[in-house]
Amino acid sequence: MATWQPHLQAEAGKKYLGIVSALEADIYAGRIRPGDRLPSQRAIAEALQVDLTTVTRAFNEARRRGLVEGNKGSGTYIRDSVQQQLMAEKQSMLDLSMNNPPQPLSAQLQQRVPDGIAGLIADERRMLQLQYQDSAGNPADREAAVHWLQQRKTQVDTERVLIAAGAQSALFAICKCLVPVGATLLTPEYSYPGLKAVAEQLGIRLQALSCDAEGIIPEAFEAACLTGEAKAVYLIPALDNPTTITMTSSRRQALADIALRHQIAIIEDDPYSPLQTQSIASFVSLLPTQTWHIATLSKCATPALRVAFVITPGSQQSSQLAAVLRATNLMAPPLMCALVTRWIYDGTLDAIAKAIRLENNQRQELAAELLAGHCFAADKDGHHIWLTLPSHWQADNFAKAAYSQGVTIVPSSQFAITQTPIEAVRVSLGIATDSDALRRAITILAHLISQTEQPQRVVV
Repeated sequence: MATWQPHLQAEAGKKYLGIVSALEADIYAGRIRPGDRLPSQRAIAEALQVDLTTVTRAFNEARRRGLVEGNKGSGTYIRDSVQQQLMAEKQSMLDLSMNNPPQPLSAQLQQRVPDGIAGLIADERRMLQLQYQDSAGNPADREAAVHWLQQRKTQVDTERVLIAAGAQSALFAICKCLVPVGATLLTPEYSYPGLKAVAEQLGIRLQALSCDAEGIIPEAFEAACLTGEAKAVYLIPALDNPTTITMTSSRRQALADIALRHQIAIIEDDPYSPLQTQSIASFVSLLPTQTWHIATLSKCATPALRVAFVITPGSQQSSQLAAVLRATNLMAPPLMCALVTRWIYDGTLDAIAKAIRLENNQRQELAAELLAGHCFAADKDGHHIWLTLPSHWQADNFAKAAYSQGVTIVPSSQFAITQTPIEAVRVSLGIATDSDALRRAITILAHLISQTEQPQRVVV
């Protein structure tokens, strides 16, 4: 039988709540278990140097929460059912790990998705398109993709546009086309974990490039190109995941010039720019003959739409990419493609993106308020932040500590290509069900950061 070591969680505010929070955390972490007897109230008061009435108030609150049981004279014990209770609560974790877009009521997805699908099925003409499709995409859907891309000042013709079953599928196929086994793909120091998974599967070596507040440093890119080993460079130029950086037009032009000079292909992953109020010329518009552009709808609408538009450098590259897509995914889901096409032409897709952007603006304001005084990077139109930790925190341990208190986040190690990552975490604001859930989660993170020293042991 374990003996509880009394302590306070300072971030709880009032001392009696600090006792309860510490007790709850230790129960969940397994430091004390159902049936374990707690020290007497007087012993706890002496150990914490607080008034006996404070401990009594804490015990009453712990009973109210269903953590402990017992009567005067027989002692106080951890309730038998408490771990099951806490585990049940854990099923509804405050998830800030998945970088999903928020789904505000104003986006009307609950109505738009079923209504849109019902409308497609009722239309005999569209039913003809809900069959097996060409791996490059149905011609009508590719025309719609061109229309949508050109709204964003990306001039492109249909022969260069393909439709893939999501950005990850497109990224795998592009890397398969561009980078041989054992060859080098350049990438920022912190990059999308999906790229790391693709590289591992294809036997590609990732090389980190030094970055500053505008993204990849041109001199670092040039030096890597001079070795002759690199085949391509991977970039997220708008609202970078995880750093939130949006490259300036001058930085993009500088990198495009270097890529042209050394004939290095550019893989431009662009999931977030439809959320931005100010557009910047994309790499595919600056260097169309060397850029492979991926425009997924999972971040500006919903991950349920497994649809991504790919712009290739030319018709020959389109044929090569279609062959890989045919071998790996056969085709993008016809029903979702047909729905996206309808939404492009009737303005629904833009309306959803606008609703998500406005919700992102509100959530970013809330995060900035709760994390005031802490170091983080953010963009008002995006749905994640890059939180730099104080020197006494290691990112992996911070993520574990957050998890033990019911919040999931992603440490910098998951994004790091560099061998010496900084201690930071990505906090995704979109998947929280509402502002109240987001407030609770970020408040927990803010309290953890404010601890003056890292816990000696974090159990999850």
